[in-house]
Amino acid sequence: MALTEELVIEALRPVHDPELHRSIVELDMVRRVDLALPRVTVAVDLTIAGCPLRNEINTSVTEAVLALDGVDDVVVEFGVMTDEQRERLRRNLHGDPGATAGANHAHGHAEGRAVPFADPDNRTRVILVASGKGGVGKSSVTTNLAVALAARRRTGARDIGTGVENNSVAVVDADVWGFSIPRMLGVDRDPVVIDEMIVPPESHGVRCISMGFFVEENQPVIWRGPMLHKALEQFLTDVFWDDPDYLIVDLPPGTGDIALSLSQFLPRAELLVVTTPQPAAQKVAQRSAYMAHKVHITVSGVIENMSWFTGDDGKRYEIFGAGGGQELADDLDVPLLAQVPLVPALRQGADVGAPIAADPQSEAGAAFVALAERVDVELAPKKRFRSELKIV
Repeated sequence: MALTEELVIEALRPVHDPELHRSIVELDMVRRVDLALPRVTVAVDLTIAGCPLRNEINTSVTEAVLALDGVDDVVVEFGVMTDEQRERLRRNLHGDPGATAGANHAHGHAEGRAVPFADPDNRTRVILVASGKGGVGKSSVTTNLAVALAARRRTGARDIGTGVENNSVAVVDADVWGFSIPRMLGVDRDPVVIDEMIVPPESHGVRCISMGFFVEENQPVIWRGPMLHKALEQFLTDVFWDDPDYLIVDLPPGTGDIALSLSQFLPRAELLVVTTPQPAAQKVAQRSAYMAHKVHITVSGVIENMSWFTGDDGKRYEIFGAGGGQELADDLDVPLLAQVPLVPALRQGADVGAPIAADPQSEAGAAFVALAERVDVELAPKKRFRSELKIV
């Protein structure tokens, strides 16, 4: 069969934009195909100038076209989308902010998009990770739980029916004063903005957004409640999350403005409480759970961090005491989901962007793998069935 432009286009359909997780054909990124066999030239319009994943697209396009009979050489010519193309792409993927203004007004928002995760029909499970105080390792728990959940679901990463890759896990770093998730995940690039649609960067199969992308790392965020409220709303609405299986939110310590705003934005959320074994930390952690009860957020379980240290002699040393996690779980009438050991590699991984959950053979990595399974299976919402019987 003679090679045609249509055959080249079909060969390019499996090539996905690495950030948008859609076919470059579907996204109208393929501007032109020129046949001068054995050479084929493919002109590709990138979403923005200086696209950080240009080399990845180049490799994927080249491999896809080289696989065709009669092709020995592939030239990829890169251009950039026009403003009109970007607007059309944003509308197709993310909708029109004006279209949901009425729905937002009904929920107390004057303008902009509705929070998709507040929709009762939205399939994303929203998990808030909270603690009553700082220093219990809440952010490292968030990071490693997200990485472990993404690894669990990686084998089902593509929906064969639609050809859309499943961005299964996303993280919102809502600790706007002590943001740390990008560093812990090892994210090495900023979000991409396409016609005011923010595309979050991805690492270890986890997409994330954080205040850390918008301020210098050593710059303090000195904002009052209304500004924080608006920033969190933008994290949830202006970011192209693409219907993840999980949205995990790393809350700041305590029970202040941010926790209250998120309870308003995410009424379907469930909350996991992180504590250490010591009774003092457990008592403080109770407060975040009681706050959740007051704003009608379901508390699903307790995670005990820094449970013990295993020495070279194989003996467990309970440096921070014992029993706090189980006592808190009993008080709240929820399960103790995990006890995460204190290991140097967990701290080191957080500093250099190498989450311990990526090493499931390690002691702490295995704890996060088991935690992810419990969250994914044991805590999964029960399916509801409606009777089809008619009452006469």
